[in-house]
Amino acid sequence: MAKNKGSRIFITLECTECRTNANKRSTGVSRYLTQKNRRNNPQRMELKKYCPHCNKPTIHKEIK
Repeated sequence: MAKNKGSRIFITLECTECRTNANKRSTGVSRYLTQKNRRNNPQRMELKKYCPHCNKPTIHKEIK
């Protein structure tokens, strides 16, 4: 029997300030791996998470 695809998918959240800020503490971009329910949240997610490169909590957006 084949399994159906389920409603939970893995997504990657990336810091928005690391991409645009040239004067940051270290090189690199902060990324988090998490899950979301595609039926309840069809649009892209935005969460406030800690960025070790910016050294503060910043907004992280979902990337493809």
